Amino acid sequence: MKCFYYFKDKSRVNKQRSAPTLKYQSNFSTSEAERVIKSSSSAPSPRGITELYEEKAQNLRVFKFSELKQATSNFSRLLKIGEGGFGCVYKGKIKTFDGKGDPFVVAIKKLNRHGNQGHKEWVTEMKFLGAVDHPNLVKLIGYCAVDGERALPWVQRLQIVLGAAQGLAYLHEELEVQVIYRDFKSSNVLLDEDFKPKLSDFGLAREGPVDGQTHVSTAVVGTNGYAAPDYIETGHLTSKTDVWSFGIVLYEILTGRRSLERERPRSEQNLLDWVKQYPTDSRKFGTIMDSRLENQYSLSAAREVAKLAKHCLVKIRKDRPKMSQVVESLKQILGISAVESPPAKHFDDVEDDPTEEKPIKQMGVSESAKRRMEHLAKISENVDGANRRRFMIMQGARAT
Repeated sequence: MKCFYYFKDKSRVNKQRSAPTLKYQSNFSTSEAERVIKSSSSAPSPRGITELYEEKAQNLRVFKFSELKQATSNFSRLLKIGEGGFGCVYKGKIKTFDGKGDPFVVAIKKLNRHGNQGHKEWVTEMKFLGAVDHPNLVKLIGYCAVDGERALPWVQRLQIVLGAAQGLAYLHEELEVQVIYRDFKSSNVLLDEDFKPKLSDFGLAREGPVDGQTHVSTAVVGTNGYAAPDYIETGHLTSKTDVWSFGIVLYEILTGRRSLERERPRSEQNLLDWVKQYPTDSRKFGTIMDSRLENQYSLSAAREVAKLAKHCLVKIRKDRPKMSQVVESLKQILGISAVESPPAKHFDDVEDDPTEEKPIKQMGVSESAKRRMEHLAKISENVDGANRRRFMIMQGARAT
């Protein structure tokens, strides 16, 4: 079986720094001591590597896979100059961004996802090289991030979440004893060879309330980013707890993002906070849609999915819909998509990134920077997709 959307949430552990000790001689006046304290407290705290990396990320160049193949003669062994835990390093020649001038020599590192070093170390190297700038340090000039597997098309996404909704409705409303799944998330939806969804991992499931009870009181468990706020605050578990989690997944199929993505800019790390900036009835709603869909979806159906997600995510749990109602809504949305969706687009070369960057002259500088950040965020996703390729392009130091 394939995983619908697999990831693990990794939270950072922030170490508290001890407060600096103020030292001054006994003959200091009170006003002098106050000035020292004020100066110390007003000094800005140093930025971390992540902040420096995000600031400079917009200057990185996004390469197509075909460019790297051409630069290395299809990754010829004759151009291999090194090999390590991450993969192989090749010598290549890259054209300038504007196409003017002579090509320049670079080192191109191709990630081996079966190597000894993992994705976390790869991202760490990317961050550090993207943040530093010194003549005696290798310079990161760009990257390429290409998925070997195509993104799921729009209608197929809807069919998958419909099947998942039917599974939850069965647990909530069709069994003699109500079952609350308690850990619904995209990575727990597996796909068979026909892309039929199967709910998995019932380790946190609980029986629902009985004998007139309104909820089950239990310890709060689940996955960060999917648990309902009322459940987190009170420990009161109901079927509407699953409905909240389902609303999160609905936004995930629209955006192609996870509920929490720590490597994105701060304003985009929390999926719910980000999508709130683009209401369903606004002209900017399309901004949240997964770019890998390449506009091959029904906009009106997408708006309906967003409205349904918003309904599932209301704070008062009794106002959330039942999963049987969610099922009926999704069936109607599928009907809209069947009528309005444009024909599926086919790609001759899946190696190239379909989200090819437009020349800066054809877009505003801010839009170009945003597109670069979106591409860079792809590399930071902790996804173990088959045939994923990652490359790091570094300018050679006077290489010949």
